[in-house]
Amino acid sequence: MNSKIKNIKTEVLSDNWYVLRKVTFDFLQKNGQWQTQSREAYDRGNGAVILLYNQEKKTVILTRQFRMPTYLNGNPDGMLIEACAGLLDADNPEDCIKKETQEETGYQITDVQKIFEVYMSPGSVTEILYFFVASYTKEQKINDGGGVEEEEEIDVLELDFQKAFDMIKTGEIKDAKTIMLLQYVQINGLI
Repeated sequence: MNSKIKNIKTEVLSDNWYVLRKVTFDFLQKNGQWQTQSREAYDRGNGAVILLYNQEKKTVILTRQFRMPTYLNGNPDGMLIEACAGLLDADNPEDCIKKETQEETGYQITDVQKIFEVYMSPGSVTEILYFFVASYTKEQKINDGGGVEEEEEIDVLELDFQKAFDMIKTGEIKDAKTIMLLQYVQINGLI
C-alpha cells in the first residue's frame, strides 16, 4: 500500500447503474504535511476492446451505436463509431472479447492478440481496458451481429482501413479506444 495515503473513508453516492463512490483520505504532501482530500470514483468494472482487420482486403470492422454521454456533450445524434468492446463481467479479458466480437459484429474469432491494457480515464473512472487485435475473414462471419441485449442496437461497419483512419482527422471517429487501435494497426504495419 501507499504510505502517503491513510484514513481512507468511502461513501457510496450511487449504485444505480454502476457504483459511484466518494473517497475521503489523508495525503502526505511533498512538504511533509498531511492534507485531507476527497475524490469521486466511478466503478463500472473492467472491459476489453478489439479491432478486427483484414490484411488482404485492407479493411477493419467497427460498430456504430447510440451513446447518451456523447449526446449530452454535443454529439448531435449521439451515434459513435467504435471498435467492438464490452465489460468483462465474470470473464477473463480474452474470453470476454471473443464473446463480444461474436455478439456485436457477428464474427467468430479464435485467435486474438492482446496488445496492452490501459486506464482510460484515471481521474474519475476505475476501469482498466484490455486492448486486442485480430485478423478476420469473411468465412468467420456467422451471423449479422448487432448485439444480444435488448438495449443494444449496433450497426456493423466494414470499412477500408485508410478511410477509417482518415475519419479520425475528419472527426467522424472520436472514440479514444478506437483511435488508439487504428493507430496501433498503422504503426505496426498490420495493414
